[in-house]
Amino acid sequence: MSGHSKWHSIKHKKALVDAKRGSMFTKLIKEITVAARIGGGDPEGNSRLRLAVQRGRDANMPQDNIIRAIKKGTGELPGVTYEELCYEGYGPGGVAVLVETTTDNKNRTVSELRHLFSKHGGNMGENGCVAWIFDKKGLILVDREQINEDDLLDIALEAGAEDMKTEDAGYEIITEADTFEQVKKAVEDKGIKPSLAEVTKIPQNTIKLEGKNARQMLQLMEKLEEHDDIQQVYANFDIPEEELS
Repeated sequence: MSGHSKWHSIKHKKALVDAKRGSMFTKLIKEITVAARIGGGDPEGNSRLRLAVQRGRDANMPQDNIIRAIKKGTGELPGVTYEELCYEGYGPGGVAVLVETTTDNKNRTVSELRHLFSKHGGNMGENGCVAWIFDKKGLILVDREQINEDDLLDIALEAGAEDMKTEDAGYEIITEADTFEQVKKAVEDKGIKPSLAEVTKIPQNTIKLEGKNARQMLQLMEKLEEHDDIQQVYANFDIPEEELS
């Protein structure tokens, strides 16, 4: 869930991991397959595949599943042809929503997306209506207990990070997309294990939601993230902690 606090997002996702492991594996297999098809089956020479495989391992995906997905992508095994498509729209309160999908049937996917947006107080928009609000960045989250702020800042900036922010739960390291891996490696080489490390899209501004709009937006995000064809959902909203309890 990319919209409000990334730290809340982590707790939210971990709470749902066991119940939704099958859906998670489906999304990861699609991403590994597409990454292998586009950039080849060697993770060392294909950064997108390397990140996808690491995500699979982090989710305890069996190695056989990862290997089969790679071989389907490279054509060594027969498989479904997936198409990557991006859809844009608005959630409750005018929130910008960007949805990245991997699908074998775009007509089915767009129909189901329209239904979800409409059911939860939003609507689909035209291509380009909200994409400009989001910047592609690397994001690395580190818990406070692992290291103090000044030491982490030194490590991050020396490795090429763009910025670092401090929140109650920990630190957010922001990088350019093309320097993400080197910053992540520099952090991990110091024995620090990030809570989250991904290339994502960060909104230039956010809309504060409360009450009904906040509840509807959270419901929309959850339903979008549950959909097997949807890889990532980005939205420019922020919800006060008291609204989340």
